[in-house]
Amino acid sequence: MFFGLDLASPLFWSAFGSILLANIVLSGDNAVVIAMAARTLQPAQRGKAIFWGSAAAIVMRIVLTIVAIQLLTLPFLKLIGAVLLVYIGVDLLRGEDEGDGEGKEINGMAAAIRTILIADLVMSLDNVLAVAAAAKGDVPLLVLGLLVSIPLIIFGATLLTKVMERFPIIITIGAALLGFLAGEMLLTDPAVTTYLGVMSSQTVTIAGVVGALLVVVLGKWLTRAHAGSDATA
Repeated sequence: MFFGLDLASPLFWSAFGSILLANIVLSGDNAVVIAMAARTLQPAQRGKAIFWGSAAAIVMRIVLTIVAIQLLTLPFLKLIGAVLLVYIGVDLLRGEDEGDGEGKEINGMAAAIRTILIADLVMSLDNVLAVAAAAKGDVPLLVLGLLVSIPLIIFGATLLTKVMERFPIIITIGAALLGFLAGEMLLTDPAVTTYLGVMSSQTVTIAGVVGALLVVVLGKWLTRAHAGSDATA
């Protein structure tokens, strides 16, 4: 026994494997955000931001998972989350042209960790339900499964930051992903479904595409506008 867990039980390993697999599969978009938020930092700070951002996000996800069912029934919560995701996506796109002065590096790391936490909180609202279901109400098992997934998420985010340096288009794709998730969240909020009814999967997907286009277009436009103002200054 380990903290009340029967490590010799096949049921334990079955549930543990389900939690681990669900968290890895559902955290792909979170790894993208972590990589995007940390990509502009210096290599040493980048590693710290990815580690602490990922660890803090997992701890926050544990708390969120325990109260997820109650949270997801609150109206307007997903609407707020959708707005936050659009903001984060646009802000990450604009971050491509920011400088890396020494005075900005510490603030930059703090800002990166903050972005990771906010994005993970918003995007985990639906994901945590699958993890909670896999745990079958066993909180120690849930905590252990999520904690073990930390190094896997860190590895994925670290790998993505290196890929982004070689293929900058992935940054745009990552921002579009946030917009897509925002569009889907918007139409699945209880306040919207109560007023307009449950939307078809096709309608929700179309809303996601519109959200993706909105983030990319708005982010690129603001980046060009910012560059133009700097050139005329």
